[in-house]
Amino acid sequence: MRATITTAEPILELKFGQVGIANLRLNVDDAETLRAEIAQKVAAAPHLFGRAPVILDLSRLPRLPDAARTRILLQAIRDAGMLPVGLSYSTTENEALARELELPLLAKFRAVYERQGGDESVADNPPVPANRRPRSVSKVVDETPTPPTISPAMSGQRHGSAVRSGQQVYARGRDLIVNAMVGNGAEVIADGSIHIYGRLSGRALAGAQGDASARIYCMDFQAELISIAGRYRVFEDLPIELRGKPIQAWLDGEKLHVEALFS
Repeated sequence: MRATITTAEPILELKFGQVGIANLRLNVDDAETLRAEIAQKVAAAPHLFGRAPVILDLSRLPRLPDAARTRILLQAIRDAGMLPVGLSYSTTENEALARELELPLLAKFRAVYERQGGDESVADNPPVPANRRPRSVSKVVDETPTPPTISPAMSGQRHGSAVRSGQQVYARGRDLIVNAMVGNGAEVIADGSIHIYGRLSGRALAGAQGDASARIYCMDFQAELISIAGRYRVFEDLPIELRGKPIQAWLDGEKLHVEALFS
């Protein structure tokens, strides 16, 4: 007779948490061009784009590609160094395509697409906090939830040790104060403002739930990416006048500004 093995521990635990997933929107159905452009981004910022999970957004194409063509596009993304994990933009056709490809469909996933001048490259596919549903600059109508109220009486969340590669610190409903460095590949997120009294080499996302008045302050600016209320900028080549300097970042309408903290 076979003995029954019992254990007090569950076989698995399933939780939905906040993750950074990039949105990759295609404007042209061209696998070779797609592969080349993604490979260029990965080579320029491997810590940010290398093996980054992406949601493929086909909503801007003149015609929705069939399953065979979409598989070619997905393979081009993989070959270039990113990892497609699903489709975005909810329509009946998209849902049928996602089912045929056996991929999840993120029906309400949106990302901000912003074009700015200068040497800084703008993130076409930045990681977006899961609870954030940002407005799109591409004139897609999207209802944005009201940002939570951050009480002035609520003290900021303090983090006294270094935030190292692969780590994430999130201050929910308040400011985040980091008294150490934020390393390459690390991520700090706050619903309010972010204050970093050390080097920022990773990513900083302030106003994660939509607070456009949030700011980012940093004493040694060498960031991979910064974001305020869903507006993103990546810095593959930092301007020499800002590299290693104290800076502040804020939103003016749809544009994210970065300047030296002390003139």
